[in-house]
Amino acid sequence: MNAPSVLPARSGARLLVDALLAQGVTRAFGVPGESYLDVLDAMSDSAIEFVICRQEGGAAMMAEASAKLTGRPGVCFVTRGPGATNASAGVHIAQQDSTPMLLFVGQIGRSMRGREAFQEVDYRAVFGTLAKWAVEIDEAARIPEIIARAFRVATQGRPGPVVIALPEDMLSELAHVPDAPVFEPAETWPGLTDMMRLQKLLWAAERPLMILGGSRWNEKAVASVVRFAERFDLPVCVSFRRQMLFPADHDCYAGDVGLSLNPALKARLKASDLVIIAGGRLGEVPSQGYELFGIPDPGVPLVHIHADPDELGRVFQPALAINASSSAFAAALEGVQPPNAIAWHEWRAGAREDYLGWTEQPPANPGAVQMRSLVRWLRGLPRDSVICNGAGNFAIWVHRFHRFRAYGSQLAPTSGSMGYGFPAAIAAKLTRPERTAIAVCGDGDFLMTGQEFATAVQYGVGVVAVVVDNGMYGTIRMHQEREHPTRVFGTELRNPDFAAYARAFGGLGFTVETDAEFVPALDAALASGVPAVVHVKLDPEAITPTTTLTALREKALAERSVG
Repeated sequence: MNAPSVLPARSGARLLVDALLAQGVTRAFGVPGESYLDVLDAMSDSAIEFVICRQEGGAAMMAEASAKLTGRPGVCFVTRGPGATNASAGVHIAQQDSTPMLLFVGQIGRSMRGREAFQEVDYRAVFGTLAKWAVEIDEAARIPEIIARAFRVATQGRPGPVVIALPEDMLSELAHVPDAPVFEPAETWPGLTDMMRLQKLLWAAERPLMILGGSRWNEKAVASVVRFAERFDLPVCVSFRRQMLFPADHDCYAGDVGLSLNPALKARLKASDLVIIAGGRLGEVPSQGYELFGIPDPGVPLVHIHADPDELGRVFQPALAINASSSAFAAALEGVQPPNAIAWHEWRAGAREDYLGWTEQPPANPGAVQMRSLVRWLRGLPRDSVICNGAGNFAIWVHRFHRFRAYGSQLAPTSGSMGYGFPAAIAAKLTRPERTAIAVCGDGDFLMTGQEFATAVQYGVGVVAVVVDNGMYGTIRMHQEREHPTRVFGTELRNPDFAAYARAFGGLGFTVETDAEFVPALDAALASGVPAVVHVKLDPEAITPTTTLTALREKALAERSVG
């Protein structure tokens, strides 16, 4: 009888890198730190590419964005203390956007705990309510077990971020343990009874409407929903910043249920007699401040499909709750049959006309540069181009007027995090190099993570950042004019020459001060194939597509004088 083979001893760092390789990880984002030097050393001769970033927030956002495109956990490494707290913005985005992500944080040695050692942080306490799971690995021998569990926690049910602290001395500890098997996230499938009840509700409806949102979608699932909408002639809208879940050029598309909701779509939602919410949580923004439907009784038959049973009935009590992942539900739709006679052809056609009327022609804005020129240019890009943005009023033009036509063509944070767009574009280009990646940024928004332009140059990532510069934090200024007209304070910005900024890093920079310069600059930036900034000097009066700063102020003053 042969003697049992003895597993070779491996360090904690080597076990960690091998565990990531075993789960198919090929790229990680991060900022190096002395607290996890052993991991960097183990990674140096592995098949994992380590993308060196310039700030941990940008690195975490890149990991989150890559996960949105692939459905697999994005991986980020940061150092202890300030490195981890810098990365917390990306963790918050992943949590609110239901994105699978693993954040590895270097940690002090185990013998130093509780002494407030250099950069000591209790990560389970700090990230306990911000992440889906926060854990510290105490023994090198448990690394395969915990990493395998982390992948499952991050992807199964409602996806989210997992934070894993790595004590420095644990990483050099030797252990004799095997690698964990490759994981595949478990799918929660809807029951046949659920789908039959859905079919009966549809057959009884006269004004149904579907809302797509959340995560755990893929290209195949989106195609299944499109076929379902075609068979039922069903109007379909999407949740806030989930416009890539249904092609905007399809006759069944009715718009997005987000900020600045189309009044006609809002009225249609309130007039519907069946609302199907697939994948999304119906949180604050898509529910219009939780006022779109009644609480707890929505006032309309509501079908809610979500991968996490705890989300079903959290706020709105559905007539039918289906615990299923988005992709599994989409596949099950193939078995749902339309009635012999569909009663809502005009309802669907009216929803489409409402959408086109709200979005077809961007209005002119004050000043020499017109945002509608950007919208028209974006519409002319290949349908799989990835359009990325962070937070700010500049994004209104993109969300309302651009036509997202393919799955994976949008990267934007439902959490409303500034600084997201440019790191997301870098991640998009690294993850899908064959696609065009454009970041539309505000001036304040861009400088939150603009140092990652150095990362783009270092790795030769041909992304274009369109920086819309109006010299202020525009969204806050808009609210300021509404609430405290004429009392401008804390919102004005003195900005650099963003085109020169790009050139200083080794990229290209273009300045747009007139509308005639807009499209040629965009074309040249995209054609260059290198990282580029198009610095757009927008008139501050162009605060939204439909109003100006002066109009906001005058309206607020008039209302106060009447009051």
